[in-house]
Amino acid sequence: MKDKKILITGASRGLGLAIAKKLSAEYSLILHASKPESFTEEIPNSELLCADLSDPEQTTAFCKQLKKEHGDTLYGVINNAGLTFDNSLIYQPEKHIDTMLNVNLKAPILICKTALKIFSASNRGVIINISSVVAETGNAFQAVYTATKAGLVALSKSLAHEVAALNQEHNIRVLSVSPGFIETAMTDKLSQEHKDKFFSMIPSRRFGKAEDVAETISFLLSDKASYINGTNIHVNGGMV
Repeated sequence: MKDKKILITGASRGLGLAIAKKLSAEYSLILHASKPESFTEEIPNSELLCADLSDPEQTTAFCKQLKKEHGDTLYGVINNAGLTFDNSLIYQPEKHIDTMLNVNLKAPILICKTALKIFSASNRGVIINISSVVAETGNAFQAVYTATKAGLVALSKSLAHEVAALNQEHNIRVLSVSPGFIETAMTDKLSQEHKDKFFSMIPSRRFGKAEDVAETISFLLSDKASYINGTNIHVNGGMV
């Protein structure tokens, strides 16, 4: 399926890197990071497309470049890039609020807009927006982060209906994936007390691996998942 290109944002580390490694054997990849030097590992069958998604102007330029250079072959989009500044909302600097809104929500919206323009020409394509379990449960000191992640779930469901309203016969799907506690650099920063708290909430009795999410993404992109659309997939070990 090398004629099908998949865009993965935030692909230089964590979930994005694991997804890239998994998909590189099946697809040609467009890997995003804020800057080229962010990549410390070489991924086969891939090319880089860099932009700072916290800057709306750079995001707009990124979308234009994506359409210009890959408009004929883009098949999938994994909106994975995201960040958090954990803090009580009372003390959250406005610049941090703006950054989270731009990276976690506005950039995916603009990338979805571009992707759907591309997909409408071929009537095929898959968008997967990476949300989080906290979009449903909420989490103290992550009010803005959880709001952006909940927004991605709503965005995905709405766009699935919108595509259908505009075209009765199509093979375009939009959905979201909500990982639970996944062992990444982001969760490594948590205290042992917080880790123990989350562990007690997981029936599978283990923390997730980035590869668990990557396997899910690979399946959802495939034709085997052709009837999975407009929904949110939890990858969280039953976390409650």
